[in-house]
Amino acid sequence: MENWRAASPRTARWFVAATAAIAASLFIGTPANAAAPTGRYVALGDSYTSGPLIPSQVDLNCTRSNHNYPSLVTASIHSSSFADVSCGGATTNDILNAGTGELGQAVPAQISAVTASAALVSVGIGGNDIGFTDIIETCAEDSLSNPLGSPCKNEYTAGGSDQLLARINATAPKVAAVLSAIHAAAPGARVVVVGYTAILPDSGLGCWPVVPISYGDVSYLRGVEKALNSMLASTAAAHGATYVDVYTPSIGHDSCKSSGTRWTEGLVPGTSAAPFHPNATGEQGMANAVLATLAR
Repeated sequence: MENWRAASPRTARWFVAATAAIAASLFIGTPANAAAPTGRYVALGDSYTSGPLIPSQVDLNCTRSNHNYPSLVTASIHSSSFADVSCGGATTNDILNAGTGELGQAVPAQISAVTASAALVSVGIGGNDIGFTDIIETCAEDSLSNPLGSPCKNEYTAGGSDQLLARINATAPKVAAVLSAIHAAAPGARVVVVGYTAILPDSGLGCWPVVPISYGDVSYLRGVEKALNSMLASTAAAHGATYVDVYTPSIGHDSCKSSGTRWTEGLVPGTSAAPFHPNATGEQGMANAVLATLAR
């Protein structure tokens, strides 16, 4: 998903405080070996893949960590070669076309890293296509005036249609185009589509103001994320790819949980990770889910 440093007044107001709370590095182990393709592995995706602020950052323009889930997967399966071109802020368009990264530097189309020799390609994309940062900042700001209500849901469903579900439906053909491009570039590769971890609790009303989402909006946004993951799963199945469910294993590890339990940070991270993004433990959990899927 889009990097937390999006340049809008709302985002700056909410996220500047978060940077001051980022803690020291968190060690993460290597997952156990799994039966999986051991040839060339190419990882594509947005910041949920790249791992912004997780040590160590090896590409500041793309906020990419060498302890994100692709790095952990490749270490476990002993890939013959590895290319991680995931980039914070990426959309499906950035998979297929050149663009710029978080520092404004040029970034090649991610698909250019996928060659005929690839044995495994993972892709985690779609969150920025539906406007992840806009959703977070809008719902967080709306919660200030109505923490017990559902102001965010009211805003996105005004007029009788759900804008966010419409965005998800509009993103499906874009994800399909990405998968078609991957298959064309690497016909023999196994392709996996990685979903998104639980940001909010899977039940209940959340934890406002620690995570500033109004009580009535928690269930709405939980449904939006599940709809996004469902779209990714169905699109993967329809286009020759395997979906990796990282939401289910992340239940109970959402942003409302304690620092030692959560996989996804809240507004003010308690460890080295970006707000509302997976921390190192979350990337470990995502890697384990990918490995378990590859082993099947």
